[in-house]
Amino acid sequence: MEYVPFDELALKWGLYSDQVIWTGRSTFTDVAYTLENITRDDNQPARIYWTPVGCYQEELTAIIIPYRNRFANLSVFLNHMHPFLRHQRRRYTIFVIEQVTPTIFNRAALLNIGFREAVRAGNYSCFIFHDVDRLPEDARMIYGCEDQPLHMAVLTDEFNYTMHYEGFLGGALAMTRMQFEKARGFANTYFGWGGEDDEMYNRLKFSNQPFMRRNYTLSRYKRLTRSRQYWQKDTYQDIQYRIQQSGLRYNGLYYHFNVSILHPTVEYSRAIGSS
Repeated sequence: MEYVPFDELALKWGLYSDQVIWTGRSTFTDVAYTLENITRDDNQPARIYWTPVGCYQEELTAIIIPYRNRFANLSVFLNHMHPFLRHQRRRYTIFVIEQVTPTIFNRAALLNIGFREAVRAGNYSCFIFHDVDRLPEDARMIYGCEDQPLHMAVLTDEFNYTMHYEGFLGGALAMTRMQFEKARGFANTYFGWGGEDDEMYNRLKFSNQPFMRRNYTLSRYKRLTRSRQYWQKDTYQDIQYRIQQSGLRYNGLYYHFNVSILHPTVEYSRAIGSS
């Protein structure tokens, strides 16, 4: 798995216009794909669904990537995931949510922003919250939602394909809109890496939503190098942000948002003080 220039990726997996259909020359899949419902008005939310030609797929999936300064990882991710998803005949959009400010990264807030922008963009029925440095190894790991929240990236080579710990929900997590809203989304207060996945575990427990995992043989991923009252008050609805720039990138490879997180919290001030 190596870095591929984005212009090459655009030629390989993208479309130059909505009239052109990608016919597939990869050994991975030969299914034809096209972009559906393109919105060209900059004042309207993006509608860019990759959809299999001649194959009805009811579920519409938003894959949400929190991102900053991982250009090479994003290249590898896109080059892996587009053929992977097309092999499964998924109907999907990849959203890349890049944090511009403040300085300290807030993965959970970016996931909340991605959810809100995806809801504005289209009638997505499944949301997969996915790190850019996690790649599924088995094509039988279906990228869709279940009746319960689904933890997908269970075993990674980083931990020699063993369970990190029982409550671990990191890497890739699939939820329907109803499941996510019932859990009130991710907490916005986790500036810096760590803690937000454990908080989501608690939120699922507090909202009486048991999560599930698929067969561990399918749940193998590669890692690329490099209180009850409280959970109801710090929710996906509370995140305040400004979109600095947004648009379709590289012939439809992904939809990109540059965002600034507004009104840093006390937790952010503490993080600044400890950095």
